[in-house]
Amino acid sequence: MSANFHDHLTDQLIKTIVTLKDEEQCYRFFEDICTISEIKAMAQRLEVARLLDKGERYEAIVEKTGASTATISRVKRCLVYGADGYNSVMEELRKGENDDE
Repeated sequence: MSANFHDHLTDQLIKTIVTLKDEEQCYRFFEDICTISEIKAMAQRLEVARLLDKGERYEAIVEKTGASTATISRVKRCLVYGADGYNSVMEELRKGENDDE
């Protein structure tokens, strides 16, 4: 983890997120701590990661999500060279896809 990212306040935030018990508590917490735009941006980046993991092309991802090519490139860079945060949740996202079918 980046030294600029890892500090007492970030530790406090992450420890708090880990204590959230269910989806409803997560929704309430994130609604209070983030703006709707921030939540939507995080959700969009996660969807971009899911689509990249499926092998979707940038043009299709732009069309499906409205994300800029810069955002898609950044997410792709994180998938390939990042801290494995996206990759660590991909299996769970794939399970969710199968549940929806």
